[in-house]
Amino acid sequence: MGTTLRIVRTACKHRAPWISHKTGCSHISMHPPGGLTTAKMAPRPRVSDSLFSVMELAKMSDMTKLHQAVAAGDYSLVKKILKKGLCDPNYKDVDWNDRTPLHWAAIKGQMEVLRLLIEYGARPCLVTSVGWTPAHFAAESGHLNVLRTLHALHAAIDAPDFFGDTPKRIAQIYGQKACVAFLEKAEPECQDHRRAAQQKGLPLDERDEDWDAKKRELELSLPSLNQNMNKKNKKSRGPTRPSNTKERRV
Repeated sequence: MGTTLRIVRTACKHRAPWISHKTGCSHISMHPPGGLTTAKMAPRPRVSDSLFSVMELAKMSDMTKLHQAVAAGDYSLVKKILKKGLCDPNYKDVDWNDRTPLHWAAIKGQMEVLRLLIEYGARPCLVTSVGWTPAHFAAESGHLNVLRTLHALHAAIDAPDFFGDTPKRIAQIYGQKACVAFLEKAEPECQDHRRAAQQKGLPLDERDEDWDAKKRELELSLPSLNQNMNKKNKKSRGPTRPSNTKERRV
């Protein structure tokens, strides 16, 4: 029996045309929010090309070389890719919920890689398909140093996701007490900086230009959410009882 490998695609800005049958692809285990692991099967060594179908290629994770290098924590490779301009540091990986390399750096807590990405133009404001910024991932994993760095760069660490959860709320959910304590102080500072910049007419890079359309698309794709909102609106028009004033967050 051959050895089963979990693989990530190594394409850069385009889908990989082939996977080496001699070496396969490096084993990297990645865990999206919720603790689920996406496992992909590599072909066994010396298997005929005809058996490695286009459909199997399409099922593989579409990661750029930069995404893979960041997820693996390979600082030297990340630097090499960025210096040569081989990959866009803000490229969103569709098969991983629109994560950018900066999201992966925040997930892994890789400070040097994170600073390097930002130096080469990575934007902390870019969000995943559900509105998570790098700060959300750092808060989930308890990477306080990542949050400190993002805050020092005036990233919008108080930005809510699709469900209205800020990084501080995520930290509370996952019991990251040090992150909660930091964000309780950092959020007002972030808001003060935003107001000061607006008053002075200074530009702020706090908004993902694709998010509004993506958010609306997500709202329309969740009919149950729309139904619940309609029910709440109908209830709000009639008399309310004190026992129904609190809403339970799922």
